[in-house]
Amino acid sequence: MQVVVRDNNVDQALRALKKKLQREGVFREMKLRNYYEKPSEKKARQKAEAVRRARKLARKRAQREGGLPAAPTAAARPARAERS
Repeated sequence: MQVVVRDNNVDQALRALKKKLQREGVFREMKLRNYYEKPSEKKARQKAEAVRRARKLARKRAQREGGLPAAPTAAARPARAERS
């Protein structure tokens, strides 16, 4: 993996590197490898992830075909009331 540092701006390059690592799933894998995961737990987790991905794909497909309304954007959602 390679990140170019432009104009000696290390902060920007670091942000780009973190984003690339996040996208590749490196942080998630490090977290998973931090402790031992029983094979049965690993299988259950992978199955749950597959179900989640399939549901998300079906939801996106339904939105594209007009079966479901599009997910509300941040601008369309009402503002949360502040707690005091």
